[in-house]
Amino acid sequence: MDIRWHDFAAAAALYLVFEGLLPFLNPAAAKRAFATLAEVPPRVLRTVGLVSMLSGCALLYLIRGAAANF
Repeated sequence: MDIRWHDFAAAAALYLVFEGLLPFLNPAAAKRAFATLAEVPPRVLRTVGLVSMLSGCALLYLIRGAAANF
């Protein structure tokens, strides 16, 4: 298995950029979103997290698989 740490670091950096967009552009909306998120039951958060992780893995697989064919 070829681990590309440079790609992983770039993905982590891009995640931080996207994560910071809402608080930077609209801090009031970010506060409302975080307050609403605090009221969501843990089971729902886990389900959303799982769906998000599986979607990300599937998307990454498709992207990497398509890139390997070129």
